Amino acid sequence: MNIYLIPGLALITMAIIGFVALRSKRQTEKRRHTESIPKSALAKDGDPHRKAP
Repeated sequence: MNIYLIPGLALITMAIIGFVALRSKRQTEKRRHTESIPKSALAKDGDPHRKAP
């Protein structure tokens, strides 16, 4: 069996996880700076009496 198979698969898996994490972070930052989206009721500057969707 090829000795580079397991480390190679591990690196590919870590790269995929990193890509998904970066994409999620970008979407979160984009959403955070959008004014039309209401703040969470748990946020410091959110409406504490807002109902959940």
